[in-house]
Amino acid sequence: MTLPKTQREMPDAFIILFFVVLFAALITHIVPAGFFEVALNPDTNKKELVAGSFQFATDYVGVPLFAEHGEVGFLNFAFEGMVSGSKWGSAIGVMMFIILTGGAFGIIMQTKAVDNGILALIDKTKNFELAFIPILFILFSAGGAIFGMGEEAIAFCIVLLPLMRAIGYDGITTVLVTYVATQIGFAASWMNPFSVAIAQGIADLPLMSGLEFRVVMWSVFTSIGIIFTMRYAQKIKQTPELSPVYSADELASELSNKPSIKPQFTLTDALILSTFMLGIVWVIWGVIARGYYIPELASQFFTLGCVIGLIAVVCKRLRVNQVADSFKKGAQELLPAAMIVGMAKGIVIILGGDQADTPSVLNTLLFYTGQFLGQLPETVSAVFMYLFQSVFNFFIASGSGQAALTMPIMAPLADILGLPRQIAVLAFQLGDGFTNIIIPTSASLIGCLGVTKVDWLVWAKFIWRFMLLLATVSIAFIVFAVAINFS
Repeated sequence: MTLPKTQREMPDAFIILFFVVLFAALITHIVPAGFFEVALNPDTNKKELVAGSFQFATDYVGVPLFAEHGEVGFLNFAFEGMVSGSKWGSAIGVMMFIILTGGAFGIIMQTKAVDNGILALIDKTKNFELAFIPILFILFSAGGAIFGMGEEAIAFCIVLLPLMRAIGYDGITTVLVTYVATQIGFAASWMNPFSVAIAQGIADLPLMSGLEFRVVMWSVFTSIGIIFTMRYAQKIKQTPELSPVYSADELASELSNKPSIKPQFTLTDALILSTFMLGIVWVIWGVIARGYYIPELASQFFTLGCVIGLIAVVCKRLRVNQVADSFKKGAQELLPAAMIVGMAKGIVIILGGDQADTPSVLNTLLFYTGQFLGQLPETVSAVFMYLFQSVFNFFIASGSGQAALTMPIMAPLADILGLPRQIAVLAFQLGDGFTNIIIPTSASLIGCLGVTKVDWLVWAKFIWRFMLLLATVSIAFIVFAVAINFS
């Protein structure tokens, strides 16, 4: 598959990160460091900024090129970032959480139980066209919300395209019902371990806090996606020439090729999927009833992977070594994301750290940003956070990478603006998730468009109105969240 020129020439996330750190290091020689006074809030038992307490440090110097004896220099940022923190949060705790969870999902996906379950559902519902699109859309949206499904949509585009053609739909419908559905679930998720959970961990919020609000939000966005997809699909079925990707010769050729999907959903698949769902219930129970955090969650997902691996071995779905290889492959695929989290923490360290009462350039930047946004209504400031995250996602399409880069700044900025940190997380997840539907820097999107033979420019021209709708509803949710003091 040949990728568009914009995709080939886009710098890697690590290159962007390197220059961001370089810029941060230069800033420390220009911008003076400052700090706030903090006081313990007896109601929350947490330290909070004292209003009007910001002051500049008198003895701060910028970071050197290279530092010795455990000090911080520009070239030390990668190591210092990766070993910072504790098992309870960024960076080392979040990094290990990503790697272990990735390994566990590697085992789960290698069993092919998820694939077989979806194929069996497709086979059962393909003759009930009114239910076919909604059921698939909800399924893929749930996959995005629960375990960050995204890249997997490429494989399902390959499987679904001939079936969609046979029913009378087109490649765009295929992308809508698979990839777009996963990204709607990803953006409105209440528990995605690779996005909202990481953002909440960095923001020092309880994992899965605000679950009820986000479940309602997910339901609304998923319903919007279903309605949009069904209206488009019915229009194309009635008048195929209205499809932006219509080609009489290609369409006639593909319609003559009936899909040959042979689902093989077995008792083993049912057992694995049942175990997986019970594991998700266990995770949710642990967070809500027992207050589990990153260490427990990582261990829960690891346990779930081990149990499903054991089932796969006993049922002769996988060999023992295949389970180990699947774990390593899953962890390996998420290693870059984990490294970005650690190295992004290095930016905060270069700027002097994220402690409000310790002199740092970050505190100065937050103070002046807060001064600017503080002149605006709280609601407008929250919307600006959302718009910033939407634009930033063009450069860092990784949800975990964007959380690592932006949340250390956005979370304390919310404190300065008098907004709950949950609003900062909400702005992040909505801004990060929905823009994946259109940005050419998303490899998953380009992959799905490639296998369905939809040019990116054609896709952008088609989807931009839907993106405006999603942005409008996102802003409405943010405004409502500010109104109810969502925390």
